[in-house]
Amino acid sequence: MAGEVELKPGDTQAARSRWAARERARSRPRSYQYLLDLDADLADELDVRMRLVARTEVTAITFETDVGEIRLSDWLELASPGPGLLVLEGVVSINVRVGDRIAAELVGAGDLIQPWAGDDEELLVCDTDWRALVSSRFAVLDGAFAQRIAPWPQITQSLLGRASMRTRRVNVQRAIAAQPRLEVRLALLLWHLASRWGKVEPGGIRLPLPLTHQLLGRLIGAERPSVSHALARLAHTGLVTGHGDEWHLHGSLEEQLATMVEPVSGRVEQLVTALTSSRRA
Repeated sequence: MAGEVELKPGDTQAARSRWAARERARSRPRSYQYLLDLDADLADELDVRMRLVARTEVTAITFETDVGEIRLSDWLELASPGPGLLVLEGVVSINVRVGDRIAAELVGAGDLIQPWAGDDEELLVCDTDWRALVSSRFAVLDGAFAQRIAPWPQITQSLLGRASMRTRRVNVQRAIAAQPRLEVRLALLLWHLASRWGKVEPGGIRLPLPLTHQLLGRLIGAERPSVSHALARLAHTGLVTGHGDEWHLHGSLEEQLATMVEPVSGRVEQLVTALTSSRRA
């Protein structure tokens, strides 16, 4: 396969560890692959000569997962103390439980999932699990990978930028969840997701993501029944339609907010400006 380098027979200990992780994670591992073939943006700051040299050196193990719950903890442990897991394809929901409440975050291609840095003095207990919304693919960026990319600090800087962008998106999501009106929260969230995963269609945006009412609630801090009622109201006014694997956002964000937020002057402009800025960053 193009871009693939076979594991060496002598790598017995490493291969054994990876095979064990595969079985625990219930995923489909593959051999080492040329990472810059799979994520060319990582080499944006490299000139042509450096790219040619780096291409054959910057390799990583990749694995794939089916839709459903996945045990990324095994792979994150394998990646430590490296940068973590790089999402190559797909969409994954990261669910954090505190008590009887769960908050969610969606990550996709280009995002970096890093090992959880625990605090020995941490008093609050929380659990994390992961669920692939669609078939997904990851690269394992472990300690050996970090050593391999040492000659090209531009790649490390690019990975740091990915982590920073993910933090920014989470902060935007937190600000959306702070909006007092649930319909506004849902509209802003869907447009926020559409800025990354949406497809332009006549009259609006199509969002081909399998978003259940429960997941939407976890993304904005709302209960599922309340989300269902709010979506019904949005559908009744013709602002948001669809369900299951596909959603349709009709009109523009400005038009939608103008029908929901009073007074229109100033407030709508602030919300649109904030969300637009997050897209450009």
